[in-house]
Amino acid sequence: MASATRRIVCSFRQHKLFYLKSRLQYNAVALPLNHAGPCGYVEQVHPLATRFFHASKTFYGEKVPFKLSDIGEGITEVTVKEWYVKEGDKVAQFDPICEVQSDKASVTITSRYDGLISKLHYAVDEMAKVGTPLVDIEVSGSVSEAPVEELQEKDAIPLGEREESLELELPAEKVLTTPSVRKMASDHKINLRDVQGTGRDGRILKEDMLRHIESLSSSKSVPKTSQAPQQQAKAVERGTTSQQPSPSKTPQITRPSVPVGVDRTEPIKGFKKAMAKSMTASLRIPHFGYCDEIDMTSMAALRHSLKENPMVKERGIKLSFMPFFIKAASMALHHFPVLNSSVDEACENITYKASHNIGFAMDTSLGLIVPNIKNVQSLSVMDVAMELARLQELGNKGSLGATDLTGGTFTLSNIGSIGGTYAKPVIMSPEVAIGAIGRVQVLPRFNSKGEVVRASIMQVSWSADHRVIDGASMARFSNLWKAYLENPSTMILDLK
Repeated sequence: MASATRRIVCSFRQHKLFYLKSRLQYNAVALPLNHAGPCGYVEQVHPLATRFFHASKTFYGEKVPFKLSDIGEGITEVTVKEWYVKEGDKVAQFDPICEVQSDKASVTITSRYDGLISKLHYAVDEMAKVGTPLVDIEVSGSVSEAPVEELQEKDAIPLGEREESLELELPAEKVLTTPSVRKMASDHKINLRDVQGTGRDGRILKEDMLRHIESLSSSKSVPKTSQAPQQQAKAVERGTTSQQPSPSKTPQITRPSVPVGVDRTEPIKGFKKAMAKSMTASLRIPHFGYCDEIDMTSMAALRHSLKENPMVKERGIKLSFMPFFIKAASMALHHFPVLNSSVDEACENITYKASHNIGFAMDTSLGLIVPNIKNVQSLSVMDVAMELARLQELGNKGSLGATDLTGGTFTLSNIGSIGGTYAKPVIMSPEVAIGAIGRVQVLPRFNSKGEVVRASIMQVSWSADHRVIDGASMARFSNLWKAYLENPSTMILDLK
């Protein structure tokens, strides 16, 4: 009777051991073997008592084509700018796969599957169509026809000892953040676990990453400043003096290494392709121009005094003339709403825009882009300056999103930052007006007493859609905008 009871207990433990072992093998965990019998000893068992079990194993099965989905804004094709994976890499859900660039923005594509990358369908800088496969992924699964393993009572492990004999390493918890933040961390070679997240459930926000990068850069700059006096002292001891380069030295112009006499053809894509489409559409607009000059002497004095203000210095913003130009334009648009409107293709309907989303042309290495500042009518001059700095930083990195590049209602182009005076700007359809601002020059002018004085003079060139805007409206708008800039104190009267 006692022997039969012992056999039943051993059989029960053996069943539990099989379940534990099969689950560990399914997750690819090594299982240490203990040769001690689960019941203290193993009696001779009939051959029919030996049991055979199937253990499932992880494998990569069906190939799934990961297609490029519709990213909105009517975009039908994109350029693959960078791959974050290669063939043979393992990926999990929401891991970044690649970065693509449309004619409006850059987008990071993330995985929807767990599996193995088996094929990349495009090379870098190739055009990918919406709805076509980007990569092939072998999704993970399980197979039941694994090799049969024989499990006998002599291989059993006492269940009471599993806590001491089994040490399972659980996977580390995944850091919560967005693909754009992961891309930023990858560019700066930053471990996400070193960044303190302030979002919900410890999620790392973009502001957290920028704060971490700033702290790293500030910590790196300290040793450099401390090394400068030591290097100078060593130079004095050797009796040598370092010659500083002349500030008036002509800068070297780098030219592409293209053989003379050989033509080069390349496709128009990205932001350049977007500019080509926009300018082609603008040819259907009947333009008319209007030019004027503005005395910026008072505005220059105001800007100089504000730059020394502690409130401006604390925010770390470089206060240029552009925030004043944008805010003055928004205040003038309140009185001339037709300049903040749009028309349909057939020019049968005109829509007066409630928001003043004022765009500004930006010259980047990727081409001309025109981001816009949303709801300028509700922003202060300092708010406009901060938003301007944010968009310029993203534009230089090529990281502007579709939201920043669409929805504009009025545009200003600061050609004076390059050196121009007058221009003939082209209207960005479906907008109806645009202004080009020239550089500020110190020129002689007569004051109210007839005396010749030094004055800071700036030229402005306007273009308007003559189908909906007449010359008188454009001139009155320009005069009001000019009055705000020549007498900055009058802006306070219309501020809301």
